[in-house]
Amino acid sequence: MQQNAYIAGVGMTPFGKHQDRTLKSLTQEAVAAALQDAGVDAKQLEAAYFGTAATAVTVGQVMVPGQVALREMGIGRIPVVNVENACASAATAFQQACTMVTAGLYDVVLAIGSEKLYCEDREKTFSVFTGAVDFESFDEVSDALYERIEAAGIHTEAAGGNRSLFMDIYAAWALGHMREYGTTREDFAAVSAKTSFHGSLNPKAQFRDALSVEQVLGAREISYPLTLAMCSPIGDGSAAAVIVSEKIAKRLGMNDMVRVRTSVLRSGWDIGENEPGVTETVAKEAYEEAGIGPEDIDVIELHDASSPAELMYYESLGLCPKGEGARFINEGHSRLGGKTPVNPSGGLLRKGHPVGATGLAQIAELTDQLRGRADKRQVSGARVALAENGGGYIGSDAAAMVISVLEK
Repeated sequence: MQQNAYIAGVGMTPFGKHQDRTLKSLTQEAVAAALQDAGVDAKQLEAAYFGTAATAVTVGQVMVPGQVALREMGIGRIPVVNVENACASAATAFQQACTMVTAGLYDVVLAIGSEKLYCEDREKTFSVFTGAVDFESFDEVSDALYERIEAAGIHTEAAGGNRSLFMDIYAAWALGHMREYGTTREDFAAVSAKTSFHGSLNPKAQFRDALSVEQVLGAREISYPLTLAMCSPIGDGSAAAVIVSEKIAKRLGMNDMVRVRTSVLRSGWDIGENEPGVTETVAKEAYEEAGIGPEDIDVIELHDASSPAELMYYESLGLCPKGEGARFINEGHSRLGGKTPVNPSGGLLRKGHPVGATGLAQIAELTDQLRGRADKRQVSGARVALAENGGGYIGSDAAAMVISVLEK
């Protein structure tokens, strides 16, 4: 949807293993930072959209996580809408907040993404991902997935206590790309190495060690062709943004805002042969609504839950032709200083992936980039940015997809 909304402030916690922190405390840290950044008092908020995906399973807080997390900050009485949309929960909360401001229903809205994924029972954590597919048809989905993997000559045990189902989904996609285009494990490892360098520059990233291609390939195998360093970690964290209308921004004298040109939300479906997937479909719509093309994007944060996903998203977002994702990474185009830097934050691979917070962490990073305050990972002259955040698996595609275009 074409938007007329502005980001006045953002806040984010470091991502990582926060077993000594509660969902409330993480949320409050991110929200307080966003309000301070925006120069807005909590009493000025007119609505809040709270994204979380795993809280009911890992924390046990069901139905009203947003109200519970915000009330101790004195944020109440306003509408609080809880949003659950798999790994796209926070991006969906952001899209809904922007849409309500664009529609003229509110002038000052809070969008939040918060998650506690770490749990003593790892099978409980991984069950969150198992539930992000059609659970009633889980056996059919699982059988079809492992048939694709075995058709590539790879035998693997079903996902369980040592990895999520989605790593096997990404492995199947990677094997298909290798078979069709000749992509190699070294190409996927190059993505991880590039992203680890970016993450080493981000003080809020979960992992800050820079890795070589050889180190990525030498890491423990998770699901062939993926090694541990090619897979996003589980984590805890929160991110938030204050969204305002043009009218209130002028009234309050806000000068350092980021405009939301468009934020498009769509659901995936069964993909027929030679049909575009949901990412391509949503990207095309976002480009058209923003009146730009992929060549106009200065910096991107995308959903690299695995390194093959990032490489394939280069193609789906139109950064390069189909089958040329390996060339794009190996020629350095997605690295800081390259043609279109991708995931300068370290992405999901290194910044971390507390699933319900990820989409707004992308927005926080891009807002900092467009404001020129990303420090050592700053993309020079960044004026237009794109965030891509997907989640779940339905049919043969992502179940939810949000792509937003921001401009300074």
